[in-house]
Amino acid sequence: MPNEIIEGELPEDVFAELREAKETLEHHGLADRLTELMGAPITASIKMLPNIAEDALHTAVDKSLQAALKVALKTLGEETKAGKPKLISHKIMAGMSGAAGGAFGLSTVAIELPVSTVLILRSIADIARSQGEDLKDIQTQLACLEVFAIDGGTESDVDDDTEIGYFAVRAAMSKQVADASKYVLKHGIGDTAAPPLVKLLQLIGKRFGVVVSEKLTAQAIPVIGAVGGALINSYFIDHYQDLARAHFTVRRLEREYGKALVEESYRRIGTTDE
Repeated sequence: MPNEIIEGELPEDVFAELREAKETLEHHGLADRLTELMGAPITASIKMLPNIAEDALHTAVDKSLQAALKVALKTLGEETKAGKPKLISHKIMAGMSGAAGGAFGLSTVAIELPVSTVLILRSIADIARSQGEDLKDIQTQLACLEVFAIDGGTESDVDDDTEIGYFAVRAAMSKQVADASKYVLKHGIGDTAAPPLVKLLQLIGKRFGVVVSEKLTAQAIPVIGAVGGALINSYFIDHYQDLARAHFTVRRLEREYGKALVEESYRRIGTTDE
């Protein structure tokens, strides 16, 4: 049961925690991180990549999310070890997979990206568990996938007429998440190509693809090499680890204080002197 809050206000320390989560969810994009690394702005988008790279990107994103979905539905429930999330070990493994992308360029994206994506998903799940989530719950498993649709710092959504923001992204995916959950509960996890699951992955893929295009643009720079590719991939996983911490912090606070109060407090941040 949510805690009772006097006069509909979050405690000061909880409001500060929510403020920190919003800062990450709304303002910390991968492009900013890569700009710091490269020393020059990364202003990539899918449409700015060469046609061959664009085709490779779409294929790799689809393959990666399919692999992540299978892992989410089939194995995350077994990953229930206690303790703090193992952020460093996941980051090292992702960096190793990124070294190949930096050394051999865009030609390796179809191999490297699915590996990186699954590693990131496992790190996201580890963070979810540390925030009190039940990894055996289908809703939690899909919430881990939702993180790939969140990109702090983006200036536009996948649809020009869609409201920008963390809660808007969650709202936009709510029907697909609900439909996917119902399908899995009724039919099991044998067919990950079922329409409800495909629709969810397509929605996530639109936003995930934009972030991946920024990553690929940085890795395509000739002087990057294997060392730079590994470093870029460590930034890539660090980006999603930060988003996961913020996402599951918000979900924890929603369980403790109620969704309506947390969302209303979240929207007030930046518009009041609190």
